[in-house]
Amino acid sequence: MRIYLDNAATTPLSLEVFEAMQPYFFENFGNPSSSHYYGRSAKTAIDKSRTTIADLLNTSPEHIIFTSGGTEADNTAILSAIRGNGIKLAVTTAFEHHAVLNTLKLLQRNGEIRLIYLNHDERGNLSIPHLEEILATGEKAFVSVMHGNNEIGNINDIHEIAEVCRKYSAVFHSDTVQSMGQYAFDTKVLQADFLVGSAHKFHGPKGIGFLYKSIKTSITPFINGGSQERSQRSGTENVTGIVGLAKALELAYSNRENYQTHISNLKQHMIAQLLRKIPGIRFNGNSAIKELSLSTVLSVALPETLSGQPPLTYLDQHNICASGGSACTSHSTAGSHVLGALGNNYDGSTIRFSFSRYNTKQEIDFTVDQLASLFIKDVLNEMRATG
Repeated sequence: MRIYLDNAATTPLSLEVFEAMQPYFFENFGNPSSSHYYGRSAKTAIDKSRTTIADLLNTSPEHIIFTSGGTEADNTAILSAIRGNGIKLAVTTAFEHHAVLNTLKLLQRNGEIRLIYLNHDERGNLSIPHLEEILATGEKAFVSVMHGNNEIGNINDIHEIAEVCRKYSAVFHSDTVQSMGQYAFDTKVLQADFLVGSAHKFHGPKGIGFLYKSIKTSITPFINGGSQERSQRSGTENVTGIVGLAKALELAYSNRENYQTHISNLKQHMIAQLLRKIPGIRFNGNSAIKELSLSTVLSVALPETLSGQPPLTYLDQHNICASGGSACTSHSTAGSHVLGALGNNYDGSTIRFSFSRYNTKQEIDFTVDQLASLFIKDVLNEMRATG
């Protein structure tokens, strides 16, 4: 048995999604820009998928732009908003995904913007008064705050943030990659200028995502070439990916409450078992607070093991797949910028467990038992050494 608990990095493809995609690999394989039967068939599939996503977000199809994923969508929103509107002030948080942070830092290094980070407390809760203080100066601003954090699971109140941005006419972008498909986003209620989705985070295919843009925002093409996507994103459309994206989001929305309950129960069960079986265990940010975190993410701070064996390696040896944090920074030697921003100087190891609708309680119990056994061995070895 191999257990997969790294769903924040990517989720397994749904069988229903794969079945929806299949005809566009082998039968309706045309270029959607072609005027013959195969091209029209592909174009119809794209139009239908765009309408499906727009309906789910309570918007119009022209506000949905297909991209290669969340990173491209974030980059497009940031560069379009700042350069297209002559904005010189950007506000963000220290916890954003690198798709946002590194883009803003690049603009800062180029002298295009001043970059301000919102104040936060030791758990990563953001200061809304600080945001209001910054925007009250009246300077035209771009604000980027993610909805759900991919490492520690913190949920930010983007409805309140959007209201503050509207009050001061700031452009508001939210990286919703980690929460899209888990939460219902009604764009008529949530007055954000940009939202982002990436199919492989909700059991769709990799390499496809979308950017929602509001009616008052415009897009400066990030990729230039042809006139695809209403001349807002050039390149032959990934028809199979687009079909899979729409199907995956449709499935996520249609069963959202049931999936959410199942996943949340798994997470709460794991928290209870970890607290019972591993003394000294802690949780990063708001990860273990049900109302303030994603149900899919649990960031665990483990005590240091006497054996020195890395817990992630130990789990992998027992066919359990988890991670230390964001997959995008797995090759970095700098460590997690999210934990660093929290001031985390804990000597032990951090493991991010992330769940999906396909996980079971039995998998959680097995994982906790295996992890606890590492510390039990340490206790026994220490008793023998002093004995």
